[in-house]
Amino acid sequence: MTQGFVSEFGYLAVGNYLEFGIWILGFSRQEMIWFRLCRVREVDMEGMEKFYLRGKVALITGAGKNLGRAIALSLAEAGANVVVTSRTRSEIEGTEEQIREKGQKALAIAMDVTDFPQVEETVQKIVSEFGRIDILVNNAATRSFKSLLEISKEEWQSVIDTNLTGAFLCCEAVGPAMIRQGGGRIINISSRSGLRGMVNRGAYSASKGGLIQLTQVLALEWAQYNILVHAVAPGLLSTRHAADFSFEKRISNIPLKRVGQFEEVALLIVYLASEACTYMTGEVILIDGGMAAK
Repeated sequence: MTQGFVSEFGYLAVGNYLEFGIWILGFSRQEMIWFRLCRVREVDMEGMEKFYLRGKVALITGAGKNLGRAIALSLAEAGANVVVTSRTRSEIEGTEEQIREKGQKALAIAMDVTDFPQVEETVQKIVSEFGRIDILVNNAATRSFKSLLEISKEEWQSVIDTNLTGAFLCCEAVGPAMIRQGGGRIINISSRSGLRGMVNRGAYSASKGGLIQLTQVLALEWAQYNILVHAVAPGLLSTRHAADFSFEKRISNIPLKRVGQFEEVALLIVYLASEACTYMTGEVILIDGGMAAK
C-alpha cells in the first residue's frame, strides 16, 4: 500500500512537483526520476497493447494474393485468428498455411461473395468454429478496363455484383453476430477511383464509389451497436494491373514518386481493426502517396 502510494506520488511529483516530492518524501532526484521512468514505460506498454488483436477473429474476402493476402497476414501477426475466402479454395491454401506458421488459427473457405447462401454458410462456420467474428475486411473485387461505350451490360453487372453487392451481402451476414457480441469492425477496401472518376474505369469507379456510400450509411446505422465501419481507398499499388496503364507516367504524378506496397495498406487495416481506434467511424481513408493533396 505504501509502496503503491509512493510510486504514484513519485510519478506525479516528477511533473510540476519534483522539488516538492524530494523535499517532503526525502527521495533523491535520481530516485524520483526513476519512479517517473517506470511509470511512463508502463503507460507506453499499455498503449501498445491496444494495437494487438489477441483473441479476435477476422474474415478477409479475396485473400488469395496481393492486398488480401497482406491484410490476412498482418492481422495474424497482430494476434488475430483469420478466416480467408476466395472463389476457389486452392487460391487461399497458401495464405492459410502462412497464417498458421505465424502461430494463429486459420480457416480457408471457398466462397462467392455474390452468393448470399454461401456467405451466410461461411459466417455460420466461423461462429461455430471460433464462437465470434470481430473483423470483416471486404477486399474481394474485380475490374474492367473498358470505356462506357465498350463495356457490356453483363460485364458492368459483374463488377457491381462483386465489388458493391458482394460487400453488402457480407456486411448483412456478419451484422447480427457482431450485434449479439456487442460490436465489431468492418473495413471496406475501396479505391481512389471511387472518389475521382478515371477514364476506362466506369464500372469500377461506380462500384467503389458506391462502396464508400455504403460504408458511411452502415457507420451511421450501426454505430448504436458499437460496430465501426471504415473504407480504405488505396492509390496505385504494386500489382500487375498497375503496369497496364503507363506505369512510369503514373508514378511520376505521385508526390512520393513510387507505388504503394500491400503491407503499408495492411498495417492501416490493423489499426482500424484494433482497440487503438475507437472514436472513428464512417471515415474514408486515402493512402495514395499524396495524390489527394494535389
